[in-house]
Amino acid sequence: MSERLQSIIDARGPIRNIGVVGMGYVGIPAAVLFADAPEFESVIGFQRDSPSSGYKIGMLNRGESPLKGEEPGLEDLLGKVVGAGKFWCTSDFSEVAACDAVTLAIQTPFLDPKDLIPDFSALTEGLRAVGRHLSEGTLVVLESTVTPGTTTGMAREILEGESGLVAGEDFALAHAPERVMVGRLLRNIREHDRIVGGIDDVSTARAVELYRPVLTTGTIIPMTATAAEVTKTAENAFRDLQIAAANQLALHCEAMGVNVYDVRAGIDSLKGEGITRAVLWPGAGVGGHCLTKDSWHLERGAQVLGGDLWYPHGEESIFGVARKINEFMPRHMVHLTVEGLGRAGKSPEGATVALLGWAFIQNSDDIRNTPAEPYLAAMEEAGATVRVHDPFVDNYPGIEVSHDLEGTLAGADAVVIFTGHHHYLALDPARVQDLSGREHPVIVDGRNVVDPDAFIRAGFIYKGIGRGDKNSHPVRRQP
Repeated sequence: MSERLQSIIDARGPIRNIGVVGMGYVGIPAAVLFADAPEFESVIGFQRDSPSSGYKIGMLNRGESPLKGEEPGLEDLLGKVVGAGKFWCTSDFSEVAACDAVTLAIQTPFLDPKDLIPDFSALTEGLRAVGRHLSEGTLVVLESTVTPGTTTGMAREILEGESGLVAGEDFALAHAPERVMVGRLLRNIREHDRIVGGIDDVSTARAVELYRPVLTTGTIIPMTATAAEVTKTAENAFRDLQIAAANQLALHCEAMGVNVYDVRAGIDSLKGEGITRAVLWPGAGVGGHCLTKDSWHLERGAQVLGGDLWYPHGEESIFGVARKINEFMPRHMVHLTVEGLGRAGKSPEGATVALLGWAFIQNSDDIRNTPAEPYLAAMEEAGATVRVHDPFVDNYPGIEVSHDLEGTLAGADAVVIFTGHHHYLALDPARVQDLSGREHPVIVDGRNVVDPDAFIRAGFIYKGIGRGDKNSHPVRRQP
């Protein structure tokens, strides 16, 4: 334990003023929850004033959330803390100097997973900006999901180089990964246990002090910074693996002519001491910022940290296999669409497809790594015209996204559901068929949101992920 760092922190006193770098799906809810805690006096949100995201600064300072999906309580809480003068947003990183603690929630994607080299450019920029204005006794916390070894390696080096201070002696440094799901951001931060790992005991204790006031039912689990990094990447790698297993099961069920959801319910019914058989939901593909990359951070960590990885020679990691299965699912949606059009006597060339849902997750505007994008590209390459509808997404580079559901459905040969927005739960078969103008339109359900029998009775050709019991149904001829 560093007695010098502890004495500096003791002289500085409790954490009162906090900076949050990165105003996105993690940074915004974290900032408003910090600001709402009576233990803290002020929270500053730091956001680059860039052409793509600078607009967030003005919106946040007006108490308006830039997140357009359904996030219960977020906008109300934002308005409350802005009105109370406890939260504001700026692009001026010099205000870091007044912060007792600074968190960074910045994306860390892979440009090409094959080379296991992440794009840390945005995170590096954020660390440099913080480091230039770092003062003695400040706590810096990486909330970004990173390759194990990043906090004690790259992050430490940048902060020390920019500040002239020494981590563990002059300032505290920790990793506390976010564990949130879009659509329940506030709830997840309050209720999920928080992993907190410092580079030393003093840093860990200071980070525990930072996060304890925002937790309700959640508890804090202290560990080392590297162990925290492994925990987060492994947590998401396992989830990706579980989804891949569900998707593989769905493909098997299709081949065997059974309903994967019946099988899933049957498996989940097995309960008892020491028995865990919960099966996740299969679907049209995995998107978002986390699951699409965190397996690669875990794989890279085993290389970066330099240990001997004992593994069957020449065999691919199970996490890599899982990624391939999940990346395959949009291509399978293409297969189901083409197969359905074929049953209707149509070719994909010249067909009109209504693609419902561009966000990667239901009732959200989060479009990061949407699995709908490779599907659209493949169908357009096959000669189809694809119209995209999403009630939450306003725009996407190079893609026209409509909010007019009926306009999107008009004249469609195939209706393809990629996202389980609640708007699609109420699709009326008769109305959809009327809008399509087709005797036997195709519907492809990638999220199990419609009643297959209702659409089949209306004359649709139905295809669904894992619905081997329905995918070869007789085409119902209308009287």
